[in-house]
Amino acid sequence: MQSFLKKLRLYIRQWWDNDYYPDGPEALLRQKQHVDWARTLPFVFLHAGCLAVFWVGWNWFVVGVAVFLYAIRMFAITAFYHRYFSHRSFRTTRFWQFIFAVWGNTAMQRGALWWASNHRHHHQHSDQPEDIHSPTHDGFVWAHIGWITSPPNFPTDYSRVKDLAKCPELVYLNRHDQLIPYIYGAFMFLIGWLLERFAPSLGVTMWQFFIWSFFISTVFLLHGTLFINSLAHVFGKKRFETTDTSRNSFILAIITLGEGWHNNHHRYMHSARQGFYWWELDISYYTLKVMSWLGIVWDLKRVPEQIYEEARIQKQQALASTD
Repeated sequence: MQSFLKKLRLYIRQWWDNDYYPDGPEALLRQKQHVDWARTLPFVFLHAGCLAVFWVGWNWFVVGVAVFLYAIRMFAITAFYHRYFSHRSFRTTRFWQFIFAVWGNTAMQRGALWWASNHRHHHQHSDQPEDIHSPTHDGFVWAHIGWITSPPNFPTDYSRVKDLAKCPELVYLNRHDQLIPYIYGAFMFLIGWLLERFAPSLGVTMWQFFIWSFFISTVFLLHGTLFINSLAHVFGKKRFETTDTSRNSFILAIITLGEGWHNNHHRYMHSARQGFYWWELDISYYTLKVMSWLGIVWDLKRVPEQIYEEARIQKQQALASTD
């Protein structure tokens, strides 16, 4: 019993402080990849909460709210966690950088530094044995969601994000990455209570609003993001001959507001634009462009002309090979 309580206290502290490892993070890194169900209980709880929809029901208002929250938080992941924190594909102020980190944290995909650290590692070792979420080496399910349940992938490797770790506010958010989701959840609960009490004509209950805005929207958002790790490496077309299995997919671009042009991105990851051509839908880039007009962001990195020339040459070669 005493051993159980000790382990429970450890898990509770680690849920709150992601940098707390009594034996050091190296002890986890030496472990083999496996599912740690206790550490991943928050994700299990998030999925289980969706089942409450059979109790609370639905209406078009809460479905619309869930879709809206999915979209604005998907933008936070694609534009900020990915294109800004992971690749620094544009610039902004320290104030807006903090706002972006908070905004992205509402998606409940851990902290910006952890996210960026793992993503930078992915680009260094894409589809190689060292890649922690490669469907080529570890299978589709592991690449999609299994890897986030494994202890060696829990710690943040701050050596990969030295540029971001200079900001103590970002480190704090990264260490305590469940703080913002708790605040977000409480806010959604409060809105649901206000709507039920003061806008009864909408037919929305407090619990119905909470389940759709917190659980269902977030779970769809999580898997939409994770599809880029899994489906975008097995489904779609290759424009560029890269050393990995990255693919371009219009469907995934819709689901993720532009991240579906994954082969483009793996060929030139520094661009703020992943849909390299006008017909490649990239809503995150269009929104960043508007934000640049407002002065919130600037220096959006462009796709170099030699990349477009490479695409033209490879297209010509592909056409010639089919003749």
